[in-house]
Amino acid sequence: MFLENTIVPRHKFWSYLGGSVIFIFAAFVGQIPLAIVAIGKSFSAGKGIPTDEKELMQLMDKNLSLFLILISFAFALFAIYLVSKYIHKQNFLSLTTARSKVDWKRIFFSFSLWGIFTVGSTLLMFYTAPENFVINFKWQPFIILFFISIVLIPIQTSTEEYIFRGYLMQGFASLARNKWFPLLMTSIIFGGMHIMNPEVRELGYTVMFYYIGTGLFLGIITLMDDGMELALGFHAANNLFAALLVTSDWSALQTDAVFKDISKPSAGIEVLIPLLIIFPLLLFIFSKKYRWNNWKEKLTGTIQVSTINLKSKNYE
Repeated sequence: MFLENTIVPRHKFWSYLGGSVIFIFAAFVGQIPLAIVAIGKSFSAGKGIPTDEKELMQLMDKNLSLFLILISFAFALFAIYLVSKYIHKQNFLSLTTARSKVDWKRIFFSFSLWGIFTVGSTLLMFYTAPENFVINFKWQPFIILFFISIVLIPIQTSTEEYIFRGYLMQGFASLARNKWFPLLMTSIIFGGMHIMNPEVRELGYTVMFYYIGTGLFLGIITLMDDGMELALGFHAANNLFAALLVTSDWSALQTDAVFKDISKPSAGIEVLIPLLIIFPLLLFIFSKKYRWNNWKEKLTGTIQVSTINLKSKNYE
């Protein structure tokens, strides 16, 4: 019902393309403060203007650069709200879930489940291979990092979820009138958006399987659960605890985290562990807790557009 309730004949696919352009423009506007500060720092330091996030993070204070990078997502999120309301005449709830209201318990359950796993696995790696880490913890910068992260990282991850698992998934559904095509396309585009990350340059294109697979996992739980709540919680926990727990010299976001990974970057068969073991286990847990069924229809079925959608409370 998450896709069925949002597809109406007047919403042509080109309108979703236009909305996506607006999101990109809003994010660009949101990056202007970052560009101004970066240019100023470059001139004062007598260095060239940074050309990627790694150089940018090295040029400025880590917390300042993180704040300026993340703030652009707030501009994009506001643009999503405006586009949904004024172009598609759609309320924000219908972009989030098929339920009558947002289920915050689902968000917090998914957040807690993945947060516990992330913290536990990080501590396990530290104690089993301590030679790969150094303690990077400093009270003052970490406290600043903590408050920046708990406020802005959920905005960043929610923006990505509203674009990929909400707006674009509904847009591709309006084009294809089925569920497998938007699921596949949003997963590929989501993974492709990470191709310029420093991690890809360091680890190789093998890591793209992880990014695309993560997009596929988030799309599956959105369609099976008729809403984005589980995806919102998972994504927020993933990025928040990553920023707070572990940093490295080759990661996209270099923070004043608790640990610093000093191991030589490499990507082998371990990249497939989340895709083949961890994500299927999470799907099993979610499916049992929320009693998912009819997997084939929810993930690959066709979408029937009826006149009832035109009268839905989700539209003006």
